[in-house]
Amino acid sequence: MAVNPIAVFDSGLGGLSVVRELRRLLPTEDLVYFGDTARVPYGIKSRRTVAKFALEDARFLLQFDPKLMVAACNTASALAMDELDEKLSVPVVGVVKPGARAAVQLAEGAPVAVIGTEATVSSGAYTAAIRSLAAQVEVIAQACPLFVPLVEEGRGSDDPIVKLAVETYLSPLREAGVHVIVLGCTHYPLLREAIAAYLGREVHIVESGRETAQAVCEVLQRAENLCEQDRTGSLQCYVSDNPTRFRRIGSRFLDQEIEHVELVEPEQYIASAVSDRKKE
Repeated sequence: MAVNPIAVFDSGLGGLSVVRELRRLLPTEDLVYFGDTARVPYGIKSRRTVAKFALEDARFLLQFDPKLMVAACNTASALAMDELDEKLSVPVVGVVKPGARAAVQLAEGAPVAVIGTEATVSSGAYTAAIRSLAAQVEVIAQACPLFVPLVEEGRGSDDPIVKLAVETYLSPLREAGVHVIVLGCTHYPLLREAIAAYLGREVHIVESGRETAQAVCEVLQRAENLCEQDRTGSLQCYVSDNPTRFRRIGSRFLDQEIEHVELVEPEQYIASAVSDRKKE
């Protein structure tokens, strides 16, 4: 299965920051990406709905016969990993555990902050993952719901509205003297400079996408399932709505132009889940 692709899904655009790190670390691997842009955001939806959508996204990608699945959505990783592990026939890597592991390694016993969507923060998934590795570490979680729309509007770290939002959300974290902050949403790396400038350069910033790419590499290495080094990997992108917008904004996440995006009709990804359930 070494030449089979790595499948990646997200509620929309943010998972492309994970794809960027996968392409940097594993340039010989083929990647296939599904962004559920018709039903974004997942971050304000219930656990039941997120789990349902995540399974539909993943099952759509199974048609490409992937060797590994990446749940590049923090909300899906926080709320749906049990269902994904149970229902899928391929290994699944989420973004929560790799980010938590890196945070613990950097914290050295100091407080750790986690920022993310409302659903990710309220799930307590990062807090549980961090404390499973270091029970005494104080975890301060902060929802930052405006960050995603600000990124998708194309606002960057120098934007005064971004700076105001960063100060509003992160002032309790600065006052608490956090040593490490986990960017628990794949949109947030695009605001990294504003976050670093406000919290101070001595605060370590953990990007879940970067740590997830390393975790994927480790899983494939253990399985001896990495591609040969004498090839160049490819990227296929699929979305459930508005491929033009995805291509335009997604290029910022990927740090390069997205050449082709294919629209997937609802019956294709919803039907794939229905069909799979009938087989179970």
